Amino acid sequence: MPDNNTFVSRRDVLRSAGAAGLLAASGAGVAAGEDTVEVNVGYARPSGRRAARDEAESVLREFNFDALTIRVARQAAERLSNRGDVRYVEENGEMEALAQTLPWGVDRVDADVLHSDGETGNGADIAIIDTGIDDDHPDLQANVGAGKAYVDCKGSNCNYPWSDDDNHGTHCAGIADAVNNSEGVVGVSTEATLHAVKVLDNSGSGSFSDVAAGIEYTADQGWDVGSLSLGASSGSQTVKDACQYAYDKGVLLVAAAGNDGPCSDCVGYPAAYDTVIAVSSTDEDDSLSSFSSTGPEVELAAPGGSIYSTVIGGYDTYSGTSMACPHVSGAGGQLMANGYTNTEARQQLKDSAEDIGLASNEQGAGLLDAESAVSGGSSDSAPSVSWVNPSDGETVSGTITVQIDASDSEDSDDSLDVTYTVDGGSSRSTTYDSTSGYYEDSW
Repeated sequence: MPDNNTFVSRRDVLRSAGAAGLLAASGAGVAAGEDTVEVNVGYARPSGRRAARDEAESVLREFNFDALTIRVARQAAERLSNRGDVRYVEENGEMEALAQTLPWGVDRVDADVLHSDGETGNGADIAIIDTGIDDDHPDLQANVGAGKAYVDCKGSNCNYPWSDDDNHGTHCAGIADAVNNSEGVVGVSTEATLHAVKVLDNSGSGSFSDVAAGIEYTADQGWDVGSLSLGASSGSQTVKDACQYAYDKGVLLVAAAGNDGPCSDCVGYPAAYDTVIAVSSTDEDDSLSSFSSTGPEVELAAPGGSIYSTVIGGYDTYSGTSMACPHVSGAGGQLMANGYTNTEARQQLKDSAEDIGLASNEQGAGLLDAESAVSGGSSDSAPSVSWVNPSDGETVSGTITVQIDASDSEDSDDSLDVTYTVDGGSSRSTTYDSTSGYYEDSW
């Protein structure tokens, strides 16, 4: 357990090694026949080149850097490899394109559906209040904006004071907002602006004061979302005041519930504050992650078990409520890019959440459903209805044509069911007249 005057990053519970992902050459050659093989031959002197060409059944390519590709009998390839004027003979293996990985968490909350619909979070500002961000990571660089450091960055990755020297903040940044390109991973949002607010050092720890200052700074910049994958077992009035300050200035604050599970009432701070969305963690089968803290403060659940995302210079798999938190932060960024306030976004995230059958202190309103939150975000407003004829105050007699103007944002204007009453009488139906554009009745 952390002591009561220190925040620690949530990565500590479970962390598993992930595939780093660089180009890998296969060992198999491409055989032209049972006894022939394609090889690349590097030569040290012109005599080596001549020998390779003499042995070759065919020359496929010649390079400017003293090498060539030939198709040759296997025994001849062995003879070439033993020559002093030949640097190497290697079978002509294959490399494969590095496809972008869709992490299971991004898939589970249907953020990929939003991407297909053109919803990217463009225009939102998401502050990763953490250990910093790897500013030149190929999956993050295009989205990284201004940052701020309250602790020193140490090591070779410190291009800026707010650069990441621990990996934790970079992992969270990738979940929230990795670029949708042809490599690595993709985030819940893909074009929001990420801001590194470095309040945790290279051991993943930071003081209450530094965390409070980072929250205050986020609010003062007018940024939309503050993502807090950090916590402590006891509260801090300074951090609580900072959260209230940011909340009042329009910041959507999202925090990891904690990794103290299994437990029934152990949500950490700042997640437990009522100005903050507390996020618990689920695994790929929608079960509650064994490490996840629970309690009445939990508002949403999100994927947090075995999440593949960005780290300094590469990719790795981490587990924790730290990983669940930025799923919600990314979705919140998308909502605020679409004009929601922090309080509206918070309510929309809860209203659209998916009930996955966990207890309320485990899932809150349910599992994050980013697609439903954003695509279903437009409210079904009441139709607009107004009298056209007879006009207000007009005296009429005989049979008259009643005309009513009606429209609805969710339906075509000519498909509504419009009825009316006069002086408390029975309800009368109308029909749409395409010439006048009104709903009409003879009365």
